[in-house]
Amino acid sequence: MDITTKCCHKEMESYGQCVASHPSTWQQHCQDLKMKVAQCTSSHPVIQKIRTDCSKEFTEFEHCLRENQNSPTSCSVHVARFLGCAETVDLAGVRECSLIVDQSSARSPQPSILCDYTNF
Repeated sequence: MDITTKCCHKEMESYGQCVASHPSTWQQHCQDLKMKVAQCTSSHPVIQKIRTDCSKEFTEFEHCLRENQNSPTSCSVHVARFLGCAETVDLAGVRECSLIVDQSSARSPQPSILCDYTNF
């Protein structure tokens, strides 16, 4: 989760705010933001390794969320299992991203934070 937060902070924050703002309809209202988080993290080597090694736990967590859309907190056991699995994944040799601050965007006053995997 630290990797997701580090490299996809903006996407995670937007998604979290959406879920908090729509507690009973977050699945419908926040789908596009969920996809942005997924796209941001899908190319990260650490996330790919965790998804592979903990796919069963993650699938069970997602299933719980679908079944309990009005009460996502009831999936805390599932998320705990997934996070417990993620903590045990051997990440030796897996690259983490190096953060780059991109301030070249004229459209946004906020700098973009990007991951650079080339320096490893």
